[in-house]
Order: sequence, then structure tokens, then C-alpha cells
Amino acid sequence: MRIGFIGLGRMGANMVRRLVRDGHEIMVFNRTPEKSREIEGEGQGARAEFSIADLVASLEKPRAVWVMVPAGDATEAQIDELLEHLEPGDTIIDGGNTNFHDDIRRHAALKAKGIGYVDAGTSGGIWGLQVGYCLMVGGDPEVVKPLEPIFTTLAPKGGYLHVGGPGAGHYVKMVHNGIEYGLMQAYAEGFEIMHASDYELDLGAISELWMQGSVVRSWLLELAGRAFKANGQDLEHLKGWVADSGEGRWTVQEAIDHDVPAPVITLSLLTRFRSRQDDSYGAKVLAALRNEFGGHEVKSE
Repeated sequence: MRIGFIGLGRMGANMVRRLVRDGHEIMVFNRTPEKSREIEGEGQGARAEFSIADLVASLEKPRAVWVMVPAGDATEAQIDELLEHLEPGDTIIDGGNTNFHDDIRRHAALKAKGIGYVDAGTSGGIWGLQVGYCLMVGGDPEVVKPLEPIFTTLAPKGGYLHVGGPGAGHYVKMVHNGIEYGLMQAYAEGFEIMHASDYELDLGAISELWMQGSVVRSWLLELAGRAFKANGQDLEHLKGWVADSGEGRWTVQEAIDHDVPAPVITLSLLTRFRSRQDDSYGAKVLAALRNEFGGHEVKSE
């Protein structure tokens, strides 16, 4: 297939590489032209375009354009610009981490113009080029079906599923990332307990051990082992500052909206917030209260 692809970040560039490796023709555009030239220069089948108008003009009708830029304002602006050049029968695929409510709104607005909209929840990170990307796709069946050669190339065997109607792809990806928060937090707490113990434990070796038949083996655990091997188990040069890209918050809000108790995901999200505080004001209040009612020891700055 020939499609347009906008956004050549760490995931986007490797997705293009995987697509052209399988024989697809990919017309690429990136806000930084050097990145487009770099991908084209690899000589595998990607062609650089340097404006959205030229990108759209390079595609055969009906056109399909994959947008892989940061969720929110950047994606919104990119879709608005695309709409200046697309025509009825064309399709936009959003592969970012968009809020599913935005998908539902966009789908309705684009359908009124005769333009298809597909939300493709994409998981795989920087490893996707080698192992493939898990794709959770939402949209109207008649719009999704013609694009399946793209999805099946990007995904490993069994790694693509049309999960439901508009917004369903990003909804499933949202919950996926909420679960990821909880899994990562559990590993982090377990390794911290072992790191603090009186035993001289080799955490990298334990990671490898647990990968051999243990019930807690996983790809995340494998990555923990890689991290210990690369950085040392004290992780001294890393700052314990952990970002969140929105999906955890949305998952917690969805749980609240549907009266679903989700304490693990919620607490893992709140722990990420705590990681960004060099010195918690709340912890200072707790220390002050303990000192006031019990004369407990406090530490001054």
C-alpha cells in the first residue's frame, strides 16, 4: 500500500522502517525536514515530502494518512491542516495516545465531511521495529478493513485487533497503559525492598532468574534486568522523576465514572505525581504534626 505518514519521532520513524521493509510505499512528513531526509536517505522505500499539501498530492485516491504526533493540541492542529487538503473517501489514522472522547468527536466531524477516521492504539515503544507493535484499532469496519495490510505489517502475528467502533482503539490502549502503571509500580516496590535489605542481592541476576519460569516473568521484567545491567543496580545517575502521558489519569477517571474500584492503578498514578516533588509539602505537614502531638524527631533543612 501507499500511505502518508506524519511524525518521525522515536516510534514513528521505526514504524515507517517496518512498513517499507515489507514493501509498502510511505510518503513521510516531519516538522523537522532533516528527519524526513534521513528516513528517505536510508533507501528502503520512504519518500520525503516537505509540506502537507505535497504529501497529500503524492498519494493515490482514496488516500490514507497516519498521524503519529503528540496527543492533544499537536494532533488536533495536524488533523485540521490535513483537512484543508483531503477529500471525501480519504482516511486519517491517529496512532498517538489520544483521549477516546476526542476520537468520538473527531469521527463525527470527519464523517460529516465524508472522511474516514481510525484510532489506532499503538504499543511497542522503541522495540517495535524488531518485534512489532501491538495494535488496538477502533473505527467503522468499512474504513478499517482496507487498511489491514498496514496493520498486519506493523503488528506481530496475532498482534492486531479491530476492537470496536470509533474511540475503542484508544480506549483499550488507555486501559492497557493504566495496567502498565500498576505492573511497573509493583516491580519498582519489590526491587526497592530487595535493594534495602540486609542481603547483598544481585538484582540483575534476580531479574534474569525470574524470567525463567516464574509467574512474575514479563517483558517489563526483562527490561528491568537490562536497566540494571546497563546502569548498575544502584541506578545512581538516574533521577527518580517519573512522567505520565495522560492515559493513567484517564483510566482512573473512567473507573470513577463507572464506579469501578481501581486502587492499584490509582495509587501507581499518584506515586508518579509524588516522584516529581523534590520535597513534599504534605510530608512536611505530617512531620510537623507528629512533632506537635508526640514530640517525635524532625529534621531541619
